Amino acid sequence: MGVTDRVWGALTSMIKLEDKVNRQSEAMKSQQQKIEDLTARVIRLEAQLELLTSAAMVRRLTGN
Repeated sequence: MGVTDRVWGALTSMIKLEDKVNRQSEAMKSQQQKIEDLTARVIRLEAQLELLTSAAMVRRLTGN
């Protein structure tokens, strides 16, 4: 195998590696967005739960 073949092989390997890195980066961005969306949903649910719990305590204290 000549020098040209080795250089060509190295270049093609680098291109393939770059493509894999780019695909992984896009997948990570997508996963991060899903995590952020789920976090926002959990925060909203926690807020609703706190409001309902507070309302239940007020009802219990006032006797209604």
